[in-house]
Amino acid sequence: MQHTHDTAVSPARRWIGRALLLTAVVLALALTHLVLTATGAHADLVDPADPAAPVDDGISIDIGGGGDGPTSSIVVLLGITLLSVAPSLLLLMTSFTKILVVLSITRNALGLQSVPPNQVLAGIALFLSIFIMGPVLTSINDIAVQPFLAGDLDFAGALDQGSGPLRDFMLAHTRESDIALITRAAEAENPADPQSVPLMTLIPAFLLSELRAAFIIGFVIFLPFLVIDLVISASLMSLGMMMLPPIIISLPFKLLLFVLVDGWSLIVTALIGSYR
Repeated sequence: MQHTHDTAVSPARRWIGRALLLTAVVLALALTHLVLTATGAHADLVDPADPAAPVDDGISIDIGGGGDGPTSSIVVLLGITLLSVAPSLLLLMTSFTKILVVLSITRNALGLQSVPPNQVLAGIALFLSIFIMGPVLTSINDIAVQPFLAGDLDFAGALDQGSGPLRDFMLAHTRESDIALITRAAEAENPADPQSVPLMTLIPAFLLSELRAAFIIGFVIFLPFLVIDLVISASLMSLGMMMLPPIIISLPFKLLLFVLVDGWSLIVTALIGSYR
């Protein structure tokens, strides 16, 4: 009985195997036909197109610049150079140093170590310096910068013309004794007149005069706050409170005094008036 069942199943298995084989052959032929058709389509040659005529898009690069004025690249280079030396010029040849020293002394006299912060003091000094140096900067722009940009002056001529207003400003606020001191230190001959003082002598002399004036203003500002500190210290000692720091008690009184007398206005007015 088992033999009869195996004999009935074998033809069915052979038929299924042949059907699968035939299906595989048909699929293989179909794939081959598709590949050959695609290859032939891609292998067709395309005729070359005619080259397009050049179009003028109006873009050009002009390095020389032309004209009598300086080229844009020279102006950019000079601008970058000026920005690199601007901090030194700001510190050495303007009122910035004096204003910043006075503001720092005022902060120390009040007993405030970091209020206002250094950035705020520097910002106040910067804008006050721009305000004070406004006429000088305007004169430099009129007689040096604009003629140079227009091509009427070369760089050396613009530098010579631009240094004139700065020289006049520094001479007006420099003591003769400071100029004589720097001249003797350099072992140079005494200048015949103020206009013949070289910049290498005038700049350090101007700085010495500015520091002296700043310390004088700072001393005047410091005195009333020093009196408050002495009174508070004496009062604490008389009360037997020697372990209590006097600055804790004196700070509110100093701030109150500074606000009542409108201290910021007085200081700014004194600083601006010292250059008028």
